[in-house]
Amino acid sequence: MNRRHFIKKTTLPVIGGLFLPSWFVYACKKEVLFENLNFKGNVLIIGAGAAGLYAAYVLKSKGIDFQILEASPRYGGRLEAVNDFANFPIDLGAQWLHGQNNILGDLIKRTKTAITLDDSKQKYWFNNQLVETLPKSVDIFEKDNLPDVSYQEYAMQKGLDSSYKYIVENIAGDQGAAAAHLSVYHNNLESENWNSGDDDFKFQVTYFDLIDQQIAVKVKDKIQLNTIVTKIDYVQSSVVVTDTKNNIYQADKVIITVPITILKSGEITFLPKLSAEKTGAFSKIGMDPGMKVFLKFSTKFFDENIIGGSICAAYADESVGKVGKDNILLAFIMGDQAAALSALGSDAAITAALLKELDSMYDGKATTSFVASFVQNWTTNPFIRGAYSYSTVGMGNARTTAAQSIDNKLFFAGEAMNLNGHHQTVHGAIETGYKAVIDILKGAQ
Repeated sequence: MNRRHFIKKTTLPVIGGLFLPSWFVYACKKEVLFENLNFKGNVLIIGAGAAGLYAAYVLKSKGIDFQILEASPRYGGRLEAVNDFANFPIDLGAQWLHGQNNILGDLIKRTKTAITLDDSKQKYWFNNQLVETLPKSVDIFEKDNLPDVSYQEYAMQKGLDSSYKYIVENIAGDQGAAAAHLSVYHNNLESENWNSGDDDFKFQVTYFDLIDQQIAVKVKDKIQLNTIVTKIDYVQSSVVVTDTKNNIYQADKVIITVPITILKSGEITFLPKLSAEKTGAFSKIGMDPGMKVFLKFSTKFFDENIIGGSICAAYADESVGKVGKDNILLAFIMGDQAAALSALGSDAAITAALLKELDSMYDGKATTSFVASFVQNWTTNPFIRGAYSYSTVGMGNARTTAAQSIDNKLFFAGEAMNLNGHHQTVHGAIETGYKAVIDILKGAQ
């Protein structure tokens, strides 16, 4: 289940005790963020996910007036937890800390948050049997000078036949995409900037708890839930925002942190209209269906990681890093597989399909020891609609264009806007929220 990244070993600058990625160097003079503040206006943040919460956290620390508008009835975005399914808490959304050399890694150290290195072993479901190794290496996606074709196409070019189909789906699914959609070239190009670290960690409690207790608690009194933004008018000097109830909000600066799926949908009207270059950039950033299904069993018959299932290409032992004895297996489902399971229409049908596959792997032990399931389908969440962003074939510099601010009034944040190779991650989202605030303050100098 570990992400694969090209790691750049760098020394990161520090501001206020927080590590900053290399693309913050331009703003790393302490006085830019913490002294001689000339900004006296107010900021409106659209979206209370990790990026929006952290932007608010920094604004509050500087005494700047702000408000957060959140479309859903809860804050956290793609961070959410459940505490009553197992005898340990479970992350329904993001759950792995990908490297410690980042803002959240520093926060974890300072707060002594318990995390565990995830070095769990894996087996492959290959040619209808569980094996520890594959006949052919699948490291072909980590080479230099790769073409701008999909993972699926490149695998075929390199001689990985149909028996490797779901192994390849797992590799692409780890990046949140179907193998037919993810670009070999652009995924590797963006990964070259990764500087967070090579190891993955799991939380003894939950990722949501870290964000909730250390960040959201400071700003949640400024969050207005169930507020769906429909229009952003930035014609005048102030920005005017309208919601579905025709409530009006006015601000000097607006930080937009909604998922890329929402920006691509066009459901938020911008006045003036966004340029074709901007909307085209949104359209080139991928975000496929994604879901997580937690399966509780009376006995632990399964391996720590099972890679290559045709229904779910990635299963993982959820108890790794946790304090508790329940036997919970996570089905981590992305891309076309998530779309297919979503189409089944009910949690019971989704669960039955997964149990059938596990029965084929483990001689019927899944059904005989099954206790309960919990389905978290991010695809059907109206304010998320998928997993996380990925690099599509032919995307070019779409992420850079999408992330550019407009008229020093509109600032775009969220994991899809991360230009440091940290898209798809919570710390990557937080970096963009931080950057948006830096850009606002920098523009006020």
